[in-house]
Amino acid sequence: MHTPARYNIYAPIHKALRLFMTDTLQGLGRMDLDDAQDLAAGLARLDALLDGASAHLQHETDFIHPAIEARSSGASGRIAAEHREHLDAIAALRAQAAALRAAPEPAAAHRLYRQLAAFVAENFEHMDVEETRHNQALWAAYSDAELAAIEGRILASIGPQEMGQWLHWMLRAFSPAERAQLVGGLPPEARPPVLAQARALLDDQDWAKLCRALAPVSMPEALAA
Repeated sequence: MHTPARYNIYAPIHKALRLFMTDTLQGLGRMDLDDAQDLAAGLARLDALLDGASAHLQHETDFIHPAIEARSSGASGRIAAEHREHLDAIAALRAQAAALRAAPEPAAAHRLYRQLAAFVAENFEHMDVEETRHNQALWAAYSDAELAAIEGRILASIGPQEMGQWLHWMLRAFSPAERAQLVGGLPPEARPPVLAQARALLDDQDWAKLCRALAPVSMPEALAA
């Protein structure tokens, strides 16, 4: 018997965050310390990742954990403790990045790279717990409509700059079907800037797939061209 998929509040943002993390890690590993612009760009991307990761865990702490605790006391305790550890790790990464900016030496760059790699590895395990144990707790206690409402409150709390950053990584990380669902689910007035962002990020093949999927929804002529 086919069991319908439940509303997964974690999956989309985690897919974007995994790509953001791995892309930043790879860039840090390739960084040219003798090129001031490349060094600045690599560390700026790390800053953006650390800002995004901090905001993401705060959203979960502020909105998802209270929902879990309201129906299952103590169920979010492990992940809440890990969030506090992540904030400490983020502060340490910021300090290492500042040291590298001040003295761009190979040994310091490799230390930062290894430290970020460890942070990414721990976060991948952390996110898997959220997508399994936390989702089970949420699915047992809430309907899909209630979970969508929780996600709606999270989205309403996010400013335009942060939203634009997450859209960048979601558009790159999503499958064609997920991408079409994301864009097609937006209000008509919100689609043009997101489509413009998608056109800049996607290759011709993925853009064509998005156009075909959205044709029944209607594509702005300028972007569909």
